[in-house]
Parts: sequence; structure tokens; C-alpha cells
Amino acid sequence: MIRNRDELVGSGDEEGIRGLALDCVEAGLAAARPDRVVREEVELGDDGHFSVAGESFDLDDYAEILVLGGGKAAVPVASALESLLGERIDRGAVVTDDGAGPDTLEIAVREGDHPIPSERGVEGAREVLELADSAGEDTLVLAVVTGGGSALLPAPAEGVSLADLRGVTDELLASGADIGEINAVRKHLSALKGGRLAERAAPARVVGLVLSDVVGNDLGTIASGPLSPDETTFGDALDVLDRYGIDAPAAVRQRLERGARAGEGGERGEIGETPKSGHPAFERVSIHVLADGLTALDAAAERARDRGFDPLVLSSRVRGEAREAAKTHAAVAEESRASGNPVEGPAVLLSGGETTVTVRGEGVGGPNLEFALSWALDLDAEEDAPVALAAVDTDGRDGGTDAAGALVDAGTVIKSADAAASADGRISAEAAREALADNDALAPLADAGCAIRTGSTGTNVNDLRVLVVGGRNGKS
Repeated sequence: MIRNRDELVGSGDEEGIRGLALDCVEAGLAAARPDRVVREEVELGDDGHFSVAGESFDLDDYAEILVLGGGKAAVPVASALESLLGERIDRGAVVTDDGAGPDTLEIAVREGDHPIPSERGVEGAREVLELADSAGEDTLVLAVVTGGGSALLPAPAEGVSLADLRGVTDELLASGADIGEINAVRKHLSALKGGRLAERAAPARVVGLVLSDVVGNDLGTIASGPLSPDETTFGDALDVLDRYGIDAPAAVRQRLERGARAGEGGERGEIGETPKSGHPAFERVSIHVLADGLTALDAAAERARDRGFDPLVLSSRVRGEAREAAKTHAAVAEESRASGNPVEGPAVLLSGGETTVTVRGEGVGGPNLEFALSWALDLDAEEDAPVALAAVDTDGRDGGTDAAGALVDAGTVIKSADAAASADGRISAEAAREALADNDALAPLADAGCAIRTGSTGTNVNDLRVLVVGGRNGKS
């Protein structure tokens, strides 16, 4: 799956450190492929019973089957469903940012844009909502919800334009706000998010098929929770804008303020809150997470075991500023080599989660690229130390770039005091610091031959990091 694998491994990988890191990455990406997880979790019996993660439905009980939804992995999931159900599917529409996936016959594929919503995303979301509105009590709705759905299914609420939505989304993404905070705002500016898709599909029987890109698999956060109760309020959304100093468009702030006043009884009936727990819209909704960050981590760990290692998963929930989280991973590598803690080398250590970047510069990069560059800069080890780190966004496009992430080692950043310029495919410490200051991690990593290129993977289950550490200092 890694297109430039040979370039990344190079000729100086005698101990196989870099190759092992890439092996584990590829295993994680493969395990989270939608066609694979649908085959494992979804079945159609000879008796016409359809089951999802153990929950069974008699298809004879339904007059029609609809498939709808969106996200980066929506097309492969829809295609796998169509392969299984065939002409039993009556209608459908999913929205993605890459329409070059598997072909579908009954399910229309519409393209939107990520991470900033677009007009074509609005049109796709409108089609999805129209399908939901058409569902009746005897309809089975298979709702595909995957990472990226928040931007790909914008559906601006009444009084909010696409330009308004784009403006506030752009600022939120650059602010360093976490995904829960961003989605608290998006849910209250949408006709689809925050449980409103379930509200529109009621009273149909709705089954959510989810690929999670959210730490902890909070169903109210994945794609802004279109099928789930929303426990945030208009007031919470306003607090996010204020906390991060977001200069939101006037229409955005006006809607949120009107909603907050209505919730306090000041404008009763003028603007309604998103549906909360106990709302009748959720009585016939069930949701199943088919794959998440642990899916990729478990597969990466299994690959390491196949290679004779006893891997250690540090956490599947690493979050916070990417460059700061990277320093902790550098410290773990140093400690492992120095004292054998938390695991004696040679060893493979894994982590997942979703780190963020506070954008202060004008460069090109993403959380995993910044993570890798910061780790290589901070690592205190001799340049030939047997240590390597691969950090990727499992969707294959870290921060919207054309790279999934990067593979770095102890020699990637030249630490010597007289190294003022990058050379021999390596990066000077000065250049690394300048790139991080300008949020421009991709450029030096690509020039040094460290960028991992996979293209769009068709899945999205958070970040995956593989840290390979050789023996302790002085040992093989």
C-alpha cells in the first residue's frame, strides 16, 4: 500500500528497523479497509436474514432498503453492501471526497470536499436528506457514517450560508480546537448533524455502519453524530467560539445566540435544539462501529508478533498538539534504549489517536508530518542509533496533503552544531525548527525522502504510529 516503500527503506537499513515500521503500517491500513471489515461484520443468510455485528434483521419485514450517508470511506462501504445485498437495495446516495472508488449500481456516489465544505457537498447532503425524508416505517435505512462526514455532508441550517460555514470551519481547524469542540459548533449550524439525520429518517428502521476516526469512538462526535443524541447546546457552541477567539461570520453567531436564548426560554419555539437522549427519533436506531483505531493497532501489533516481537501499545488515545505528543514518544524511545523501560529493546511500540495542529504559519503539513519532524528533532540519540518512527493518517492524506505521514529515524535531523543546512537527504536542526514554526513539515520531509505516499486508502480510523527501537545502548 506504500507506493514509495523502496525509497523509504533505502540501502542503509541493515537491521530492518525502517522496513519493520513500514510493515506494521501496511498491516494496520489493510486491516481497516472497509471491504474487509464489512465482510467480517456484515452477513446475509440464505433465509433472508441480514445481520450487522450480530444484530439480525428479517429483510421480509421491510418494503424497501435505502443506503445513505457519507465520509472518506463511504464508497467502499457502500460498494461492499451492494456486493452483499445486490438488487435488494432499492435506492441510495453517499457523499465522499474521492469518487474514484469501487463502482456501485443502486447507490449514487456524490463528491464533496474535505476539510472545508463545498457547494457540491451541500448538493450531496441535500440528496441524502431527501432520501431520509422519503423513508417510511417499513423502510430499512443502512446509514454509512465514516470519518470526514462532517465536512462532506455540510447541510447548512436555515439562515446560514455555505460561505458562513466555510469561514467558521476554516478558523476552527486552524485554532487548535479538538474535534469535539469543532463539532459542537458544526452540529448547531447543520440540518443533518447532531442527530438530525435520524430525526429526518424517522420512523424508519435505521442501522448505522460506522468507521470511527474519533478517540474513544464517541458516536456523537464521529462525522458530528448524524444518528446520535447531541448533548451539546447552542451555548456550548458559543463558548467554543469565545474560547478560541473565533471571528465567526455574523449569521453564525446570530444563529447560535438565538438558539442559546431559545434554550433559556427567551425565544421559545423560534429555533430548536438538536435532539437529545430520549428523543423519539432514536427509538428505531442502532449503530455499530465496524472499525476504529484499535483495528489498525491490533493488526500492526500482530504483524510485529509475526516478526518475532512482543509489541507494546502505548495508547490508542494520544491527543493534543502533535509536536508536543511527539516529544513524549522521543522520550520513550530514549528510555527504552537507556534502561529497558517501558520495554526492553529490540522492541516495537505502537500508538494511535488524533493529535492536532495549531496553525500559526503558512506552510503545508499535517499532524503526523509535524509529529514525525518534531520527534526526529527532539530525539536525543546518536545519528546511527537503531530507532525509527512511522507516523501516518490512515486516510492517506495527512492534513489534506498528498502524503500520509512520514518515516524518520535517529539520523533524519542533523543535530551537530555546525550543521546549518540540510544535506545528503537529511534535515538540519535549524531547517526543522523553521519548518515547524511555519507549519511547513511536508517540504523538508519530502526533500529528505521521508514522506510516506499511499494515495487515498479508502479508510479513515485516526492516526497510526509505529516506533521501532533497537537494543539498549551498548547492546545489539
